[in-house]
Amino acid sequence: MKNLRPVLLVLAVLLMATAAHAQESKVAATIPFNFVAGDRAYPAGEYLLSNNGAVLKIIGADQTTVMLSNACEKVTPSTTTKVVFSQMGGAYFLKQIWLAGDPSGRELPRSKMEIRLAQNHEKSEPVIVAANIVK
Repeated sequence: MKNLRPVLLVLAVLLMATAAHAQESKVAATIPFNFVAGDRAYPAGEYLLSNNGAVLKIIGADQTTVMLSNACEKVTPSTTTKVVFSQMGGAYFLKQIWLAGDPSGRELPRSKMEIRLAQNHEKSEPVIVAANIVK
């Protein structure tokens, strides 16, 4: 029992540090084309992308979706706030979200459709949409 207390204390400190480090960031963007994020399709329109750690929330006019995202990094900070899509086989796939001045961003795992298209040797082209940080 005496050994359990220090372990629990260390775990509590680690959890609080993780929660403090995960700051929520919100990005607003007007997406001019239909796109896929995860395994869901979204119509063109205005979106709010809210990120809190690994959890990404996509808020549109008609739907709100929550999905997991992964951290990604660049050597230099992003010069602009942007949403990056991958265009493949006539479809657009949400790929990354970057905030101006930050060398780390968020990246979504590839969808099943995107993986199938890549297996068929479809070429992938990046498409960048300007976004704004929302406070």
